[in-house]
Amino acid sequence: MNQYRERIQDLLADYAWHLDNDKLEQWTELFTEDARYEILPRDNVDRGFSLALMACRNQAMLRDRVLALRVANEYNVHYDRHVIGIPKFLSVKESEVYFEANYVVIQTDQHGNSKVFSSGVYKDRVVLENGQLRIKEKKVVIDTFCVPTLIATPL
Repeated sequence: MNQYRERIQDLLADYAWHLDNDKLEQWTELFTEDARYEILPRDNVDRGFSLALMACRNQAMLRDRVLALRVANEYNVHYDRHVIGIPKFLSVKESEVYFEANYVVIQTDQHGNSKVFSSGVYKDRVVLENGQLRIKEKKVVIDTFCVPTLIATPL
């Protein structure tokens, strides 16, 4: 487990940095080609429901989502700041690691108003692929079903 601790912390730091600095195209490269990315309300997870607010079933779908943000979607202009807690390792099997890490996303609008946009937990599975850790599965479990505005940018 220790051999992965620093590398996973670096991966989480890269994850937040790419999102917070609007490097969304490079953010998709943190995932495997067959990665799954889902945003799920905690209530659904607790009840065993698999209904997601957002679901991408591979890296190509993540790239399409980024392209839609760049070209087609209109949303409030804002800045995100991700704060990610220390990962709690749940399982390590050969080149696959399961862990959870709490997160908070602070959103600041064009008028300088900052607020907590989302909080919850990342439930991640990462794999070693060509010597690099890549995200194979990311379940973003948000603490509340009520999202104050559109989830435009990834959490």
